[in-house]
Amino acid sequence: MLNEKVSNLLNEQVNKEFYSAYLYLNFSNYFAEKGLKGFANWYQVQAQEERDHALLFMQYMQNNDLAVTLEAIAKPNTSLESLVSPLKISLEHEKYVTSQIHAIYEAASEAKDYRTCQFLDWFIKEQGEEEATASDLLLRMDLFGSDPKGLYMLDQELGSRAYSAPSLTL
Repeated sequence: MLNEKVSNLLNEQVNKEFYSAYLYLNFSNYFAEKGLKGFANWYQVQAQEERDHALLFMQYMQNNDLAVTLEAIAKPNTSLESLVSPLKISLEHEKYVTSQIHAIYEAASEAKDYRTCQFLDWFIKEQGEEEATASDLLLRMDLFGSDPKGLYMLDQELGSRAYSAPSLTL
C-alpha cells in the first residue's frame, strides 16, 4: 500500500498529464488554423505523448491496487497572440510539470517509497528531454520564424515528427 500523500499526488498527476495533452491539442488546432501543418503535427504528437504519460501513471496506480479518479479537464486558458506564444507557453508548462514530478518524488522519498521513486526516475529523465526540446524549438523559432523561408523549412521539419510510444515498462 502506497503512502496516502504519494497516492494523491500520483492521481493528481494523471489528471495533469491529461490536461497537458489537452493543452497541446489546443496548440495543434491553433497552428492548423494558421496553415502550419508541421507545427500542428508536432503538437498533436506531443499530445499523444502526454496522454500516454497519464496512462502510465494510471497503470502504476492500478498495479499498486490504487483507485484512479479522473477529474474534469479544464479548458486551456491561454492567450495565443503570435506564432511564438504556444512555444513559450509549452516551455513554461514543461517546467511546471517537472516541478510536479519532483514534488511526487520528494514525497515518495520522504515516505521511503523506493518503488515509486524508481518509477519516477523515467519521468525525471523524460522531463529533462521535454524541457530541452521545448527550449530548442523556441530558440529555432526565434532564429528562423520571422523569415518566411525559415518558417516554411521549420514547419516542414516538424511535419515529419512521428509518434513513438514510451519505452517505460511497469
